[in-house]
Amino acid sequence: MENLVEIIKGRRSIRRFKPDVIPEEDLVRILEAATWAPSAGNAQPWRFIVVRGPELKRKLVAAALGQGFIAEAPVVIVVCADLERARRAYGDRGVGLYCIQDTAAATQNLLLAAHAKGLGACWVGAFSEDEVRGALSLPQELRPVAIVPLGHPDQEPRPRPRRPLDEVVEYR
Repeated sequence: MENLVEIIKGRRSIRRFKPDVIPEEDLVRILEAATWAPSAGNAQPWRFIVVRGPELKRKLVAAALGQGFIAEAPVVIVVCADLERARRAYGDRGVGLYCIQDTAAATQNLLLAAHAKGLGACWVGAFSEDEVRGALSLPQELRPVAIVPLGHPDQEPRPRPRRPLDEVVEYR
């Protein structure tokens, strides 16, 4: 348990990357960890688009309001929710809520697995879904939920402060 807590506490949002290539086996393990996230009814409504091409990365930067560090990462993973899969499992609630929760859990697993492998990543949520969909030629049933640049960190951010438990926990 302590090792897991150390991994959780040690993870940082990385926005500067070395150009070093990510070993394919590390990328596969990280993606596999993402697929072990919990999901409502085990629907697993996620899809992961792995982007390596510079032109596509530039389009993602434009879609993400000019966040240039996205293009600096050797790999960018776009986490998408498969809306039809969610709809088949849970109707409108699956589309409106469960698939977002499920892909968020998968994204967190991805971030923690990357950190455990010594890699850095950043959860980017500020972007135009339509522009991402267009850049990647995604069908309408795939909703982009997160953009995650991934690579060897070229920075060591300090921990950000956390609110104390007595501010965020209620016992009833």
